[in-house]
Amino acid sequence: MKDLVSESGYFYPNKMGRILLHSMEEVMGRNGLHALLNLTNMRHLIQELPPDNLERAFDFAYITNLNRGLDEIYGPRGGRGLALRGGRAIFSRGLKQFGALAGVGDLAFKVLPLSTKLKIGVPAVARIFTQFSDQTSRTKEFDDHFLYYIDRCSMCWARHTNRPVCFVAVGILQEALRWVSGGLEFRIEEIECIAMGADACVFKIDKEPIK
Repeated sequence: MKDLVSESGYFYPNKMGRILLHSMEEVMGRNGLHALLNLTNMRHLIQELPPDNLERAFDFAYITNLNRGLDEIYGPRGGRGLALRGGRAIFSRGLKQFGALAGVGDLAFKVLPLSTKLKIGVPAVARIFTQFSDQTSRTKEFDDHFLYYIDRCSMCWARHTNRPVCFVAVGILQEALRWVSGGLEFRIEEIECIAMGADACVFKIDKEPIK
């Protein structure tokens, strides 16, 4: 694939990279993942996954190149669907372990009212990424929604597009909110994207679950 993004110097922990690749294989199949890694010049990850540790060594460029590769192979609509499914698999497969570290996985949390779960859970997801990776995330609460900001984003790193492209993050947030709420689904939309010239990638999270 032409014009691959160069390494950024910003990183996720190896463990998150490992979860990502396992999740993409779950969604795409082994052959699909290998085709994607070959296309994006990441063949070394076919033979050896990142180690299962918290060392920050999985470069943001890997994520944005994988994102672009999905569009290249499957087209924008197909790539979007796979990225959403991959994001959900990433959280369900492993990121909820980090949620437990952030204090949203214990029994006392599960019996709280939904509004309180969201008030605690949405910022907790942001803290997971800010604490464990070089992705910087924050949230703001409004009457009927939250805004989730990613100020340094791997999914559109060094990209320039005419549409939002951070669907992996949407999938992660969808599954995170499903876990936080005890199984409910919420409408989540990326309303601003750094790849389109915005200062941050911004996701609107409705407080009312989808009926």
